[in-house]
Amino acid sequence: MTDTSEARSADDAAHATQQSRLRRLMRYIPLIAPVLLWTVPCWVLLHAGQHWPLPVALGGTALFVLGLVAMPLAMVRGHGRRQQDWAAIVGDTLLGASWVLFTWSVLLGVLLRLALTVAGVGNGQNRARIVSWVVLGVAAGLLAWGYAEARRVPRVRQLDVQIPRLGVGLDGTRVVLITDTHYGPLDRARWSARVCAKVNTLEADLVCHTGDIADGTAQRRRAQAVPLGTVRATRARVYVTGNHEYYSEAQGWVDLMDELGWEPLRNRHLLLERAGDTLVVAGVDDVTAESSGLAGHRAHLAGALNGALNGADPDLPVLLLAHQPKFVDRAAAGGIDLQLSGHTHGGQIWPFHHLVRIDQPALAGLSRHGTRTLLYTSRGTGFWGPPFRVFAPSEITLLVLRSPQRPPTQPL
Repeated sequence: MTDTSEARSADDAAHATQQSRLRRLMRYIPLIAPVLLWTVPCWVLLHAGQHWPLPVALGGTALFVLGLVAMPLAMVRGHGRRQQDWAAIVGDTLLGASWVLFTWSVLLGVLLRLALTVAGVGNGQNRARIVSWVVLGVAAGLLAWGYAEARRVPRVRQLDVQIPRLGVGLDGTRVVLITDTHYGPLDRARWSARVCAKVNTLEADLVCHTGDIADGTAQRRRAQAVPLGTVRATRARVYVTGNHEYYSEAQGWVDLMDELGWEPLRNRHLLLERAGDTLVVAGVDDVTAESSGLAGHRAHLAGALNGALNGADPDLPVLLLAHQPKFVDRAAAGGIDLQLSGHTHGGQIWPFHHLVRIDQPALAGLSRHGTRTLLYTSRGTGFWGPPFRVFAPSEITLLVLRSPQRPPTQPL
């Protein structure tokens, strides 16, 4: 009989080997992905039996080659050391367009051609050309719609969340969540002001921003972030860092949010009290903080709860802000009642959500983890990189906290 500890060690070794192989594979993705994103649509649209006139085939191929060369060059200039906004816009837009073209070239290139063949529609050339026009039409339609979805003020998503330990005095507490605003190369100062105006119509007790405010330093994106100072809440406005802050001088963002009247919950908490009942509102730095090398930045749940759960009353309910859903494992182990997160964007451009789910335990919405802990994952308020949202709408979230002790609603 195999010893349990030996079996566990073997499993751990196998898992470590698998993770090592995955990391090695990930190194090559930046090299392989652009080639696939541009060559697959090029083949499906132009060279899969369509027999286009030579000028069309050559011109179309030249456009795909130009995209393949221009996209990585523009992204390096836009997101590398030079930080040129025009280049970031070009590179990000090409990335989004190529992803949509690749996705639908693969899907329709196989499924639609198969359906046309089974239905006996035309000959091989006709079927190939039908597939090309349909792929182009679908991609163009999705990109136009996705751009409008990305640039609009998000719709409000409202839901009641029952927290078993919440006292009746805090029943009905209104918590508004915005996250992943990603102010960046496209100037969205007017959009930011409209988002904040929408938040102010929700009459929130607590407004939370769970990180990824911007792509760029606080000094560079200040004009887009300043409208956050107009957000109103009856009790508090609180903020935690996301991973993108640690690409752009995170302390500058912490300082700016403090200047705008928000309370940065850097591994600390505050108490929200009403009618004799108390809710602990805690926050932690993003899980990438420690590896950033920025002094004093790390995700430290025990520090965030110090004096609350470790103090006189360990039965107080806890609302935790943590940028990434993956922190929920620590939250569940720590007895947290509700964690609010962002980071995933709901996948942003379908079907990218399948890749997000490899890294995160939840994509969007409310989920339960362990016996007590609830996790709400927002699809995000803005967008990162490509200015498109396809089948992953942005949101402003209104969570109404409910106590199981509240009296039932009386019938009219």
